Amino acid sequence: MDSLDKDGRVEQRVREGLRGQWYVVAKSVQIRDGRPLGVKVLGEKLVLWRDANGNLKCLEDSCPHRGAPLSRGEVLDGRIACRYHGIIVEGDGTIFRVPAMPDCPLEGRQVTKSYVVREAYDGVFVYFPSADRLEAPPLVLADELTSPNWASFLCTSPWHCNYQYIADNIADPMHGCYLHADSFTLACGAKQDVMQIDKAESGFIIRRVAQMGENFDWAHVVPENSAPYLRVEVPYPKAAGPGGPLRIIVFMTPVDENQTRIFFWRCRQVSGLERETWRFLFRAFLEEKHWNVIEQDRAMLESMPASAHRREMLYQHDIGVVRLRRTLRARAREQIEFEESAAQRMVS
Repeated sequence: MDSLDKDGRVEQRVREGLRGQWYVVAKSVQIRDGRPLGVKVLGEKLVLWRDANGNLKCLEDSCPHRGAPLSRGEVLDGRIACRYHGIIVEGDGTIFRVPAMPDCPLEGRQVTKSYVVREAYDGVFVYFPSADRLEAPPLVLADELTSPNWASFLCTSPWHCNYQYIADNIADPMHGCYLHADSFTLACGAKQDVMQIDKAESGFIIRRVAQMGENFDWAHVVPENSAPYLRVEVPYPKAAGPGGPLRIIVFMTPVDENQTRIFFWRCRQVSGLERETWRFLFRAFLEEKHWNVIEQDRAMLESMPASAHRREMLYQHDIGVVRLRRTLRARAREQIEFEESAAQRMVS
């Protein structure tokens, strides 16, 4: 990477995934009492578990003794124990005990990297610091998740492509009436239109000019949030039961440069009996249909070569894609320039 120029380092940083923000790394139900969970995010392996009070802990997935994965160990009295030699580590990364050697000098040393972790609305969020944002900011989430007037389901899926392909796909509402033309909710709408970008209170909205409420007609990009996300809306026919359109809040978590895990909350503005009716209809009838749409996107993006962006020829419909890419590059440039400035200060 040292041989890359500034623009090359910016592109590399974007491909790897930006830091200085919260990422969703798992569903709450995946982390059970007494059982650690290993995940990979931004190329880093992490281990998560619950302490004696049920609170989440997160460390790098590496035993300080020999580097064995802690995720293959067990939880003992709220701490994590390595399966290889029994080393017990606290939730802050401090070596608590070396069972094979009483009074071992390793005990009490804080050598394993720890991460700030939060649990919210069935999701587990981990903060990945950057040089210019070392401290974890408050976790701010979309209104659809925090309001009692909305009901939601958290879904997740692994995709074998860079996260930017997924972001570009969401920032491109025009693909809906083509790729998803045979779906339950996205079969309607004109196949010709013009795109427009509107400034929002947070981020920006990409929308079709001549059509609204017929298909996947707009996307809201919220890139500067402490946990960046995208919001889309899908119109629902009457057969979908009570409530308004379906809102989808999408988070993309880079596993590495070639793999992504998406986490998305499917939300609908319903309460009381209507809430329970919709939740039943979703599980019994609608969920499979929505997964079919997601699978169409996944299959298309996974089939595209990693170098596709080098040969693309963009046109007016891609203004949202261009704006999103510029936003990511600007943030990556900020991070790199801060790191360079800090390095210069250390030298001088």
